[in-house]
Amino acid sequence: MPHPSIEGRIFAVVMAAVLVGTALPFLLLKLGADPLLAWSGGLLLALVCALILIRPVTRKLNRALTSLEGGLLNFRDGDFSISLALDRNDQLGELAALYNEVGEILRRERAHIHQRELLLDTVIQSSPLALLLIDHSDHIIYANTSARHLVHGGKPLQGHLLQQVLSRCPPELAQAIEQKQDGLTSYLDGEDNHTLHISNSTFVLNSHKHRLILLREMTRELTRAEVQVWKKVIRLISHELNNSLAPISSMAHSGKMLSEKLQSTQLAGVFDVIADRCRHLTEFTQGYARFAKLPPPAAEEVSWRKLVERIQPLQPFTLQGELPSRPGYFDPAQIEQALLNLLKNAAESDSPEQDISLRIETDAHGQLLTISDRGCGMSDKVLQQALLPFYSTKPQGVGLGLALCREIADAHGGQIRLHNRTGGGLQVSLWLPWPETV
Repeated sequence: MPHPSIEGRIFAVVMAAVLVGTALPFLLLKLGADPLLAWSGGLLLALVCALILIRPVTRKLNRALTSLEGGLLNFRDGDFSISLALDRNDQLGELAALYNEVGEILRRERAHIHQRELLLDTVIQSSPLALLLIDHSDHIIYANTSARHLVHGGKPLQGHLLQQVLSRCPPELAQAIEQKQDGLTSYLDGEDNHTLHISNSTFVLNSHKHRLILLREMTRELTRAEVQVWKKVIRLISHELNNSLAPISSMAHSGKMLSEKLQSTQLAGVFDVIADRCRHLTEFTQGYARFAKLPPPAAEEVSWRKLVERIQPLQPFTLQGELPSRPGYFDPAQIEQALLNLLKNAAESDSPEQDISLRIETDAHGQLLTISDRGCGMSDKVLQQALLPFYSTKPQGVGLGLALCREIADAHGGQIRLHNRTGGGLQVSLWLPWPETV
């Protein structure tokens, strides 16, 4: 059964008052009262009855409207937590129920949006891509964690002027950001060379123009791409050299046998030189081929004590500090090769043997192997190119030792760094992360 409407209730109250007011004049007329006085008394009684009967209706109506007004004011202020408790069986009750339903939908939508914002902020904050949002007055209004560490030493950036922040950045990076360049830029941070890709875009937000700056560290990607190119070149050269060296070596051997039959010692010596140079060139190309065909690391748990005992007789060094209690986790053959290369370089740097040391440390993030010496160190130019294939400062060097160490570190997901020591010498840090499954 449908509930009576507010309009019906008011109409019923008015009709009841009219009926009461009309009955009184007829009664007074029967009693012989003056007609004007009788109808005036009836009208007055009808008005009094109407006021008395309509008051409960209007009072409840006012309360309901006041509640709705308060709820809508909360909506305007962005507060959707208030629900209306109107126990009415009319249009106002239905309106209150609809209000509560809309409030619940808005609460769910706000919670959903808040969760999405938290997720988005978490993704942006943990992204390796540095992000800076600049408003129309050149103030930084948003910066993620990578941006804070890249341009402000990890400190908050919101509210700072862009020019003030750039004054503390490397000049090459600051210039690229100021000039709104899109593309690659390189700069030197201490002894480390970095390459970044910078992207600039502008958009309108709240009727004001904003600038979005994205900076992506490309050093590792470019290094890997460069190494892949070198490997391809090495494989091509090795293939061509091997195809030529095999017949040359065979012909040299045949020529030596023929010269022995002819008893020509001078000609035999010539063929010996040719064969010796062929062997040397073959070993040379095999060294490059090993670099170009480095297999993926077969990581396993490794005892630090056994690792030290295997390496120390081959290349003497001093062990600094205590060995970690937690075993290492890496490819033992590849890491041994890397350490031997680094220790050999330290021994060839004119460093006293007692000053060549190895320190092994671990923490929750990874494993750090540090080799130090007191040799001649490296110039800034050499430091920037020392890890490149084919680059060597040694007269008989082939430029593969440090390049192979870097390739091994990259294959393990780690990195290698070279630093000149205060007081002379070089320090090489080989960092390897713990795999997620360990």
